[in-house]
Amino acid sequence: MFGIDLARLIELISILAIPIIFAITLHEVAHGWVAKQLGDPTAFKLGRLSLNPLKHVDPVGTVLVPIGMAILTAGQWYFGWAKPVPVVFQNLRNPRRDMILVAAAGPGANLAMASFWTALYVAARTAGVEQQTWLINVCEAGIYFNCLLAVFNLLPIPPLDGGRVLAGLLPPRAAETLGRIEPFGFMIVILLSLPSVGILWTLMEPPMRFFMDFFYSAIRDLT
Repeated sequence: MFGIDLARLIELISILAIPIIFAITLHEVAHGWVAKQLGDPTAFKLGRLSLNPLKHVDPVGTVLVPIGMAILTAGQWYFGWAKPVPVVFQNLRNPRRDMILVAAAGPGANLAMASFWTALYVAARTAGVEQQTWLINVCEAGIYFNCLLAVFNLLPIPPLDGGRVLAGLLPPRAAETLGRIEPFGFMIVILLSLPSVGILWTLMEPPMRFFMDFFYSAIRDLT
């Protein structure tokens, strides 16, 4: 099956499942939690500020798509989503400023999760766990996927978080113009990601390299 035997497929799923599910879940919870602190309790009232992944998992976006892409690309590329946490920006105390904070909370949560997997990696190696074991592979997947999700979502294309951050920073008229792109945002991202275009990874590679170097430098320094 796509050059991967059943045993390898099961192993790959066991390595990717926990990092992917919690990276996407905590990303969404962070949006809702920050929104609540800033005046919008919508996500809280709907029970979406839960760390239970089942509250946020989209069977297609959180499970099938990331695993399918990992299989098709031999673990080189991942993409997925959870059920979006609803935020009513008009409820925020300072909508333009708070929109930036709410949007940035998701990528910030992913970088915090990458820090957690880095710490677990260091603790495991310090305790004598060998390289290329299941736990170390899970930690590596956690670092990589959280960095990837943070960088991807910071792209300045609405409705990605970076697009909302940019909209909050721009003058109102320019922000309104940027907002008109939102219905086509994911189509633009898909087009940029096509191998024949190849722009998406060109944009993402420098910040990805920065974050990955940062976390692995910490691992080297601490083990």
